[in-house]
Amino acid sequence: MMHAIKITDKIYWVGALDWNLRDFHGYSTNHGTTYNAYLILDKKTVLIDTVKAPFYEEMLARIKSIIDPKKIDIIISNHAEMDHSGSLPRAIKDFEPEKVYASTLGVQNLKAQLGQDLPVEAVANGSTLEIGEDSLTFLESRMLHWPDSMVCLLNKANVLFSNDIFGMHYCSTARFEKDANREDWIYEFHKYYANIVMPYSKVVSAFLKTVAQKGIAPKTICPDHGLIWQESIKDIVEMYHDFALPKNKKKVVLVYDTMWGSTQKMAAAVVDGLVQAGVEVEQFSLHSEHRSDVVAEVLNSAGVIFGTPVMNLEIFPSLADTMTYLKGLKKEGLVGAAFGSYGWAPSAIDNLEKMMKDMKIEIVAPNVKCQFVPTEQKLKECFELGLAVGKKVLEITK
Repeated sequence: MMHAIKITDKIYWVGALDWNLRDFHGYSTNHGTTYNAYLILDKKTVLIDTVKAPFYEEMLARIKSIIDPKKIDIIISNHAEMDHSGSLPRAIKDFEPEKVYASTLGVQNLKAQLGQDLPVEAVANGSTLEIGEDSLTFLESRMLHWPDSMVCLLNKANVLFSNDIFGMHYCSTARFEKDANREDWIYEFHKYYANIVMPYSKVVSAFLKTVAQKGIAPKTICPDHGLIWQESIKDIVEMYHDFALPKNKKKVVLVYDTMWGSTQKMAAAVVDGLVQAGVEVEQFSLHSEHRSDVVAEVLNSAGVIFGTPVMNLEIFPSLADTMTYLKGLKKEGLVGAAFGSYGWAPSAIDNLEKMMKDMKIEIVAPNVKCQFVPTEQKLKECFELGLAVGKKVLEITK
């Protein structure tokens, strides 16, 4: 039998564990994920969010370990994305709650996905719902990371149900950060922000400012994915501030792929130049590394360098894939350069540089093109490319 996990005397985690998830919208989830739902026991019994549809029975079993599900009076949907709302129609049918609430845009999105007859009502931004001894206050968090997103605060208990904010794709037997491996969760927290939240960094800064102005300083934060925060709240809020600024390190990410080893040799020379400049380097070969791990390192980097072989007169597919993915995440303030090898048509390397310019990456060194196998002269040019980017990174991160 699945059991609920006690958070406070009146709040329980009743979500689901997805140990096997390895891809979320093209983002590698090597630690799986959780779909967090929360039960509040007061005069009115409230369920905060549901779970992805295939995990409904797991959520149901956890609820049954505490109460008869028919005693649930209210369901709150903080976010319409299907990993949180997929079980909502079945929950409504089985539990027969008095009310189902979402944000104004949440009502629209839920009905668009789950059916126009879904009995869900809108709550106003800033409104408060009395549930007995305590109350819930709703705060819209639009574009963190969907237009319909909102959070809710259980006022007397001072518990924030933060939706996808402060979440991460991380599955473990631990429900609280104090019981989990800190090194693991810090990386997955960082990676989730980079791959999900980074395009909305300006919205993050505005949201954090609003929360501070309203004097919201929760004792517990309950996100919809990953761990429940109690002892590390100050740390994760500071990390969000740093991610959103962005607070870039003296670091360059070098990303390349290779067909016959030429681009790899060029990459090694570029790294030598970066090291000589005195910057930190993270190197990724897309032959073995995933785009989402690249993005996790780009989040706090000041520079990025791309290297491609040419195939069928085009940028190598793995590079094109990663560039498209990164473009959508809108990382700002990067400097960089491009390099590559070719057989008989080098224009794809110029196209790679153009893609970087389209992404508003400042090009600080001419691209280096090598026909077939790099000569000593070409390797020297690669070294100089790395040195130039490294020096620029030091300049802009003083």
